[in-house]
Amino acid sequence: MATEWEQRWAEIEKAGSINAYIQQQLVAKGFLIERRATDNMTPRELEQYKKSLKTEAEEKAKLRKAAWQVYKANHIVYLGDGIYWTDDTSTDDFDLVSAEKRLLDNQLPAIIKVTQLAEQLKLTIPQLRQLCFHREAATDLNYTRFEIPKRSGGMRPIWAPRPLLKQAQRWVLENILERLIVHGAAHGFLMGRSIATNAAQHINSELLIKLDIKEFFPTISWRRVKGVFRKAGYREQIATLLALLCTEAPREMVESQGKKYFVALGARCLPQGAPTSPALTNALCLRLDRRLTGIANKFGWRYSRYADDLTFSLPVGHQGDPHITQVLGSIQRVIGEEGFELNRAKTHIVRRGAVQEVTGLVVNNNNAPRVKRETKRQMRAALHNLKTGKGLKEGESIHRLKGYAAYIAMTEKELGMRLLQEFSAFG
Repeated sequence: MATEWEQRWAEIEKAGSINAYIQQQLVAKGFLIERRATDNMTPRELEQYKKSLKTEAEEKAKLRKAAWQVYKANHIVYLGDGIYWTDDTSTDDFDLVSAEKRLLDNQLPAIIKVTQLAEQLKLTIPQLRQLCFHREAATDLNYTRFEIPKRSGGMRPIWAPRPLLKQAQRWVLENILERLIVHGAAHGFLMGRSIATNAAQHINSELLIKLDIKEFFPTISWRRVKGVFRKAGYREQIATLLALLCTEAPREMVESQGKKYFVALGARCLPQGAPTSPALTNALCLRLDRRLTGIANKFGWRYSRYADDLTFSLPVGHQGDPHITQVLGSIQRVIGEEGFELNRAKTHIVRRGAVQEVTGLVVNNNNAPRVKRETKRQMRAALHNLKTGKGLKEGESIHRLKGYAAYIAMTEKELGMRLLQEFSAFG
């Protein structure tokens, strides 16, 4: 059943415009006063005429205010600082000629109107506007911020979406992003792929080149994200809203006059912690993966990507010059052209005689990728301490050890499952 505001908006649309609706209502309620010349009016008639006009103006103001509230309940109107928005749904020069066909080909929801998007997300228009709204200095956010330690040291900020936004992002992930084309070289955050499948591409290597993209998620701005949705077939309005739903500005909390503000430090980008972020990187890196695969094939190397970790390997038995300098130069050029930057501090070349690791797994020789022996020794030692009543080392936990056991099970199922079962006995 339509709400009162939906019914009111239907009446406004039927009238043709807000002004036409107001005029109709003034007539229907008997407030519209016929304009007359005042030259021949008696003082009493003039006073009464002015009073009637004032009553009409007051009623007109009430109707306009109510109509504007109804309009805002059915339209986005405004999305904040620096965000271009228009409620005009006509096509523009940047729309794909066959946008709807592209959506159909990709098996994506054919959403053309804002009301359709809100309905799919189970949101009202005001709720959708609030989730997308951008402020340079906000007193409240749709995210909760916390930090986790990086493997390389330091802390990594995580922005976890609050329930309503997370619900909307999960719909976007499941109904749009997971249906977009992803290159075969991508192994992160995809069904049936993992750190193990990524590492398996590089077993038995003569040479291994490991690279890392600097500030991967922050580099992907909301405008680049919008481009992903535009290319998928969505028009300006819907692509803008989807991009804003999936991004947030990096922020710093400051206090002023006893009040907290979250101040934007730059443009909106992919937040680490949003369920949509990994899938968006895979979709956005399609051309990057194609170009890097082309470089690898040209020189006889293999290539794969897990999020921001890039790996190139030269198989044992490769004949001829490995062209390391040319390969590295070409990689750096392509990464720059695709809008990214290499983290030079994390570029490593590992030869056959050293321990070769890819996404944490050892890939030396022709064996399947496996967890380092040191990790397995530490797991056995922890289990022994538990069994002998010595307890765990400071900072260790059963939950963490069970996670490591599941990690081992990815490549050595029997060992990993046995460890998981034994640790589960302690909690």
